[in-house]
Amino acid sequence: MVRAALAIEDGTFVEGEGFGAEEYVEGELVFNTSMTGYVEALTDPSYAGQILMMTYPLIGNYGVCEEDFESDGIKVEGFVVRELCRDPSNWRYSKNLDDFLKGYNVPGIEGVDTRALTKKTRVYGAMKAVLAVGDYDREKMLKRAVEQPSITEIDLVDKVCVKEPKKIEGEGIGKGKYEVVLVDCGIKLSIVRQLIKRGLNVTLVPYNYPPEKIKELDPDGIFISNGPGDPARVKPTIETIKALAGEFPMAGICLGNQLVALALGGKTFKLKFGHRGANQPVKDFETGRVFISSQNHGFAVDEKSLGGTGLEVTQINLNDRTVEGMRHKDIPLITVQYHPEAGPGPHDTYFFFDRFYKMVREY
Repeated sequence: MVRAALAIEDGTFVEGEGFGAEEYVEGELVFNTSMTGYVEALTDPSYAGQILMMTYPLIGNYGVCEEDFESDGIKVEGFVVRELCRDPSNWRYSKNLDDFLKGYNVPGIEGVDTRALTKKTRVYGAMKAVLAVGDYDREKMLKRAVEQPSITEIDLVDKVCVKEPKKIEGEGIGKGKYEVVLVDCGIKLSIVRQLIKRGLNVTLVPYNYPPEKIKELDPDGIFISNGPGDPARVKPTIETIKALAGEFPMAGICLGNQLVALALGGKTFKLKFGHRGANQPVKDFETGRVFISSQNHGFAVDEKSLGGTGLEVTQINLNDRTVEGMRHKDIPLITVQYHPEAGPGPHDTYFFFDRFYKMVREY
């Protein structure tokens, strides 16, 4: 057994058994309520800067399959579980979770009361934490848990986006007919898969790619991706949206939803403990239906700030009434806060990509 410990800024200190890499990491401790999908969560760039805790008690029982990756590797800072399965049973898997974390130098801890830690987070909000596997000093960990910068003070997008433009050809019927520029703030690969599945050619560009260079690519549509951290810190993308909204059909997912609101004059705020899981109910005003969605975000759009922006709310979260979707009254622009591409999660809201495709085709 390898010693491991987790220190939280409120003074909580728990010890357990370590797995993955023998490392020391810092980050915001957040919880995910999904029963499956730990590979997708671990590789989701939106978790950069965070220590991820799963509420489901047994994690790792179906191993790791590279086909489920949402990026080129693990993006979380650390991993917290109640019980780790070291002997998976699944014909698809290539390695177990312990080896997976070791391969990306990410530490994990098991044998802790994740239920108690989740209840604490729900009461007091997401808190800063330190995770150590191997040798550690309790007092130094607790001190650093308090003194480390908060997630609102860190620039994370630059660490998880592409550095140079990258083109991906569309597939299936009508492939290559339309060109889409996808502004990468920390894209999940499932989003790219949904776009190219509809025949769209996708060009990934960095979050700070100048709007004039995007115009030179002559796109038929622009897509703003998900990503980590505080949307107010992603100023280059906000300026791009300001410059190009209305000139091209535009859509945004998750962080992209928040960036659109900020670009057009709205505001965002930090949620107490965020929405992370595959069971969030969303009501769509256009159809009157309720969809179950996969979500991962710690910030939200302030609905009261949207007056004068031209944006109207199209969907809300039925748990806390926060904004889950918007559209512009006068220009071709739609957004959602959740992840319609799932990965993991229900497929209820794949239609969002059909709506974007229709906008591109009509344009």
